[in-house]
Amino acid sequence: MADLQLSIAMQPNARSRAVLEGRMKPEGIELQFTALHPSEIFWRQLRFKEFDVSEMSLSSLLIVLSQGNQDWVAFPIFTTRRFFHTGIWVRNDRDIDSPADLKGKRVGVPEYQQTAALWTRGVLQHEFGVAPSDMEWFMERTEEISHGGATGFRAPPGVKFNRIPASASIASMLLSGELDAAVHYIIGNSVVDRSKVDLAERKEVRLLFADPAAEARRYFAKTGIFPINHAMVVRRSIAERHPWVVLNLYNAFLAAKDRWLASVGEAAQSHLLVGFLPQEAAAALRKDPFPYGVVANRKVLEAIAQYSHEQGLTPRRLTLDEVFPANTLAL
Repeated sequence: MADLQLSIAMQPNARSRAVLEGRMKPEGIELQFTALHPSEIFWRQLRFKEFDVSEMSLSSLLIVLSQGNQDWVAFPIFTTRRFFHTGIWVRNDRDIDSPADLKGKRVGVPEYQQTAALWTRGVLQHEFGVAPSDMEWFMERTEEISHGGATGFRAPPGVKFNRIPASASIASMLLSGELDAAVHYIIGNSVVDRSKVDLAERKEVRLLFADPAAEARRYFAKTGIFPINHAMVVRRSIAERHPWVVLNLYNAFLAAKDRWLASVGEAAQSHLLVGFLPQEAAAALRKDPFPYGVVANRKVLEAIAQYSHEQGLTPRRLTLDEVFPANTLAL
């Protein structure tokens, strides 16, 4: 029997490369891989449904599922995680020294509904008492070329919302002083983002958290949350016709990550033996900071569902069995 032919789009990373390059093959599946920036993948999937399998914004996925859209179902491979609130940029001349100082400020964001912005707003509200309605928002992506344009996004009630003119960008408005801060910043390398300036090289701005790593450690120690940004999805029609597909894809990505972790651990041990790494650094490299599966990530997944509802992006708090198929919930 011939393998099932599926197209897949994602941004390669070290943990998934063995699958995407064909060195770790999902049983019974032949993958045709396209490498793209995630922002472009999400727009193309939400608007045109181009690929059978893809990386997907968790925030946009929750939104379309809450709207009754049945195009996609997730499987619990999580491709990116980051402490997004540590990446807030602020102007040096606006007296923004703490998150509380963002109240009343004009804040740029590539896309209001994107997962990075959702997590950042959630942390600002729950950790620092700064609600989304406390700021005035300016979104860079146009309605035509955005995730929200495909999901029918409208600003939630009580949120002061504006669109950045097509002739401008977050970078141009932040550097000219028209914006006070940027909650998330993407240097344009996709069809949907247009900021080009490396803010790290500009004297007008700085990161709100002077030591992002220290803030990330503080937040994780307090909450136990390492925010998930993207999951993987497959066409629901395929998953319903062939329930084994999601499990075989999951197993292949998990095996690829385990192989990567083994190589990282071996390298860490080798460096430790020759004195390049202290014991604690080598131990950290041998651990898995990117767990897959629903069970290990339940707290994080439930938190993002809560934040999405709190922020008015979804009309209710979705449950995990609405996001993932039944045969993956115990993984």
